[in-house]
Amino acid sequence: MTSDPTVPGDSPFRTEPSTRDGAPQFVLPLVVRIERAAPPARTDALETAARAVLVMLSDERSIGDGEWAQAVRDWQDARIRKVVRRARGAEWHRAEALPGITVTGKSAEVRVFPPVPLDGWPKDLARLQVSGTDLDDPEPPAEADSSAPVLWLNPDVDMSAGKAMAQAGHGAQLAWWELSEEEKAAWRDAGFPLAVRTAAPGRWGELTGSGLPLVRDAGFTEIAPGSCTVVADHPALRQTPRV
Repeated sequence: MTSDPTVPGDSPFRTEPSTRDGAPQFVLPLVVRIERAAPPARTDALETAARAVLVMLSDERSIGDGEWAQAVRDWQDARIRKVVRRARGAEWHRAEALPGITVTGKSAEVRVFPPVPLDGWPKDLARLQVSGTDLDDPEPPAEADSSAPVLWLNPDVDMSAGKAMAQAGHGAQLAWWELSEEEKAAWRDAGFPLAVRTAAPGRWGELTGSGLPLVRDAGFTEIAPGSCTVVADHPALRQTPRV
């Protein structure tokens, strides 16, 4: 269940050549605020990034005849790329001035922007750094609530916080695509509750064989192509068989 249901058998994350490769390539920019004196906790940043992707996908400007809708459609017709950059101080304030949506977690702020061409980033975003997004959790994350969606990270794949934020966003997006309109509305109206956790080594194999949405990274950065990175464990997908 790694495929976009609107394009049967054609996953935006598969490593093999695809018709998606022939389409114009777009990227979804995300910017995480990392101030020197008060960086966000890693897990909160991952969760906030995943929610930011869902907020963008469900925003009225991203659907129908909305002002961002064509860019979102073009992005989803190609490879699904997300790039996380960091900003602080004046950089963050310049990013805030561009069209987008800021999503706030407990300690994290992430701004998501409508998709842009791969080589057409706004200059105030293009100048931001991708590196330097390494973050830590001051305390171990609490056990995830199994009644809410959980994005499970592969315990055997080492990723920077920025890469993991993008992968969590991929997982949230795959879950979103699999839900019915009623299930999407319920998740949105609840404020997109979710958790991001690293699976226990013994559990990861069960999760990847469960039929839940699975992200296989295309390998553009950091990790090998085809690496399984995230399983999206949404209760509605757990309970309802999908065809």
